[in-house]
Amino acid sequence: MSHTGAPADTAPVERPAGAQGAALDALPPPDLLTRPAEPPNPWPRYLDDLHGFAAAPVPLATQGRLVRVAGLVLEAAGIRAPVGSLCDVHLPGQPPVSAEVVGFTGDRAYLMPTGEIHGMSSGALVLPCEIPVTAPTLGVPAHPWRRSEDRSRHLPVGAGLLGRVVDGQGQPLDKLGPLTNVRSEPMVRRPINAMERDPVRQPLDTGVRAINAMLTVGRGQRLGLFAGTGVGKSVLLGMMARYTAADVIVVGLIGERGREVKEFIEDILGVEGRARSVVVAAPADAPPLTRLQGAHYATAVAEYFRDQGLDVLLLMDSLTRYAMAQREIALAIGEPPATKGYPPSCFAKLPQLVERSGNGSAGQGSITAFYTVLSEGDDQQDPIADAARGILDGHIVLSRDLAESGHYPAIDVEKSISRVMPAVAAREHVEAARRIRQMLARLSKARDLIQLGAYTPGHDLDLDIAVRSQAQLRSLLQQDTWQRATLVDSIAQLHQVSRGAA
Repeated sequence: MSHTGAPADTAPVERPAGAQGAALDALPPPDLLTRPAEPPNPWPRYLDDLHGFAAAPVPLATQGRLVRVAGLVLEAAGIRAPVGSLCDVHLPGQPPVSAEVVGFTGDRAYLMPTGEIHGMSSGALVLPCEIPVTAPTLGVPAHPWRRSEDRSRHLPVGAGLLGRVVDGQGQPLDKLGPLTNVRSEPMVRRPINAMERDPVRQPLDTGVRAINAMLTVGRGQRLGLFAGTGVGKSVLLGMMARYTAADVIVVGLIGERGREVKEFIEDILGVEGRARSVVVAAPADAPPLTRLQGAHYATAVAEYFRDQGLDVLLLMDSLTRYAMAQREIALAIGEPPATKGYPPSCFAKLPQLVERSGNGSAGQGSITAFYTVLSEGDDQQDPIADAARGILDGHIVLSRDLAESGHYPAIDVEKSISRVMPAVAAREHVEAARRIRQMLARLSKARDLIQLGAYTPGHDLDLDIAVRSQAQLRSLLQQDTWQRATLVDSIAQLHQVSRGAA
């Protein structure tokens, strides 16, 4: 055996001819087939990210110092923040107090706190709040590192709010643990184009016979509930919350007494109503900015469910307390008063809040809203009541005389109107309701004669029919608190009374 040739393991391998041999020649050497692949170099991508960060404009962070506290307004110098943005006032040894920029003069910013201002001192540090942005990491796609453009307040919305009670800042009040299945969204939203809204064409069953029969409500309608104190507006809201045919109920208790919040939830709303409801409570002792935010938060929650294609019933108690909170803020920053102490911004804020409810665009749901309006001294010409009538799609007036006589719900049908009823009710229904109105008007004008015994049958045929139908009218317009009256049954009873009086 000869040992002059190549070893056996390194002997050349004969290659087949033709295309098969060319394919074998294209393979890498055997040692490269078994060698592990080198990881990609991350540095080029990292440098590209740094170039992108450097190219994005980053505004300089500003900070200020607290120089003045006058009543409800904090005045800070050195901070530049747009109106509506959030800031934190840092106090030594205490958690920061959140405040919102409500105005400015020169380099002085006016802030309205959402918490307790006790203990604040001159020179406290004021920093703008920023929405946290995740820091970029190697190999993970990241947005450019920049200051967020949206500095407005973000609060939780979502299906996890059903059955819960939260305050005007989205914090739970019911001691049922933290919120789950929610997401944070800004409270300031772009208004819907008026030409994109669906018209009000479908009726909504409220469960209240007097409203279903005489003041039929449409899905997406906005109505005012005008009442003085103690005439049963909260009870009426609770009846609609329990018996309405809407998918979700959002209740905003704005500026009400703290005692009434728990009573409304447990006694009036009940277990059945609370299961599909979201309650936003900003009681009277809350700062005015919190009360203002409570109304916007309740509306934002309703907007979220409407965008999911659901029919929402928004009950806000009350629109007057919302206007009063805006009046406190406006007067504190120096806005001149106009009508009965209400500055012009109050009347500008009302339509901005109300117009957020209603029907959405095609394919979305609806928000049917009831806003209670307090009539001071039962004066229906109160400036807020008068402004609300002009921007709402109807009004329901509760009468103190009816409440004192034991007539519940104390709805004064003669002074109430639903502007969309002709569009959502059949012609026979509208005609029957008109005949009932005429009978009620006859009785109202002749009430003094009837009580004095001066009424004599036979002189006025229409009045005679109305007097004979008084019991049926009371049965139509009165309803027990825990009794439900469907839309179909209400219309049937209305036709029965109308035919009996014909």
